[in-house]
Amino acid sequence: MASGEGDNKSANLLAAETAQLEEHLEGWGEVMLAADRILRWEKPWFPAVMMLAVSVVFLTTEQQQRFHEICSNLVKTQRRIAGWWRRLFALKEEKPKMYFMTVVTVLSVVAWIGQQVHNLFLTYLIVSFILLLPGLNRHRLITKYVGMAKREINKLLKQKEKKNE
Repeated sequence: MASGEGDNKSANLLAAETAQLEEHLEGWGEVMLAADRILRWEKPWFPAVMMLAVSVVFLTTEQQQRFHEICSNLVKTQRRIAGWWRRLFALKEEKPKMYFMTVVTVLSVVAWIGQQVHNLFLTYLIVSFILLLPGLNRHRLITKYVGMAKREINKLLKQKEKKNE
């Protein structure tokens, strides 16, 4: 095979591959032409645009990190709910009377609230609470008030124990 034939085959193969790529990227022609002009700095402000675009892409990593935190919080919330659910069923197995009293009390309170408050207003309160929950949690307000409630309940229990003694 002569070197001219090899060069000719190589040129034909290159031309065929180029035509195939052009066909594959047919809809992207204008975008590629614009990108080529930017990459070759046809305008003096193109480098600034490129650096801005790169900066924006790297700033989205902060958003990606926040997205990761949101997903992590959702998983933690799911685990908490599953834990409460397991504890409820463990209570049912270990202390059925306590379970029965707890369920009856909770359902009675929910029924009483439902009877006292109009359904639309109750829905408004529930939706508002759910939407405020992440902020309340972030500012540790829930932990603060639950802690206060626990301390008060413990005080009442200690007073009751002293009276019984």
